[in-house]
Amino acid sequence: MNDVAGGAPLMAVLELEERERGVFVGKTPTTRQQRIFGGQVAGQALRAAGLTVPADRGVHSLHSYFLRPGDPHEEIRYVVERIRDGRTFTTRRVLAWQHRGGEDVAIFGLTADFTAGEQALAEHALPMPDVAGPDDLPGIPEMVGRHPDVGAAMKAMSAAVEQRFFEDPFAPEPKSPPHTQQRTWLRVRGRLPDDPAVQAAALTFASDLTLLSAGVARLGAGWGGFVGASLDHAVWFHRPARADEWFLYEGDSPSASAGRALCLGQIWSADGTHVATVAQEGLLRARG
Repeated sequence: MNDVAGGAPLMAVLELEERERGVFVGKTPTTRQQRIFGGQVAGQALRAAGLTVPADRGVHSLHSYFLRPGDPHEEIRYVVERIRDGRTFTTRRVLAWQHRGGEDVAIFGLTADFTAGEQALAEHALPMPDVAGPDDLPGIPEMVGRHPDVGAAMKAMSAAVEQRFFEDPFAPEPKSPPHTQQRTWLRVRGRLPDDPAVQAAALTFASDLTLLSAGVARLGAGWGGFVGASLDHAVWFHRPARADEWFLYEGDSPSASAGRALCLGQIWSADGTHVATVAQEGLLRARG
């Protein structure tokens, strides 16, 4: 990913071209991967939806399905359908399309809801775990140095998102209940625009990182030790957050069966504010 105007390299992904009303095209970074990173498609789809919504309405939730692997060599067209424009809530549905074998096929579907907000009746939040901050923890360069072969893809992602690790993601210790959580500090590299819609799209991009590995945390399987694919992805945005400042991402898996794992994520900003909850079901298979 190339830096954009001295800001965040991720903006090369989140800046979309509007081809016609409600139809947006996103760019895919040059990659060695055979499929597009799911967080890219989710972040771009939310960005496309947000571009059709009044600026004073922020996203409060999204629900999505990964329908087919994305081809990094084909452009993605995001078609936004205006479902509802109410007094308080605005709903958009987005289908992402690619050209395959002479026809257009849908690779991803998302529904997002936006709100103007209102006076709260109840206010509460999960407290952030008492953990070490990101400054003294190892990052991606250290992990790539330990695992140069399997760490290659991780190094490419570091151009967009920085990470700090509490344990080696390639060689974690098996976890046992009730302590099955895994935690990582993340932040988008560079400085994003202050626009809350851009920040939410960037947070959505990053929320697809690390979460599925919670499904094999009890086995002690590290990155590269299993094959995983996201099936669906949901995010609830509780409070405003900056994705370009450090946030703690905690993942856990309450259930795994039939080749699938349900993984839940919680996100806190560095000051302890609970800003988002994530849910994802993924396919898990043994490598080889």
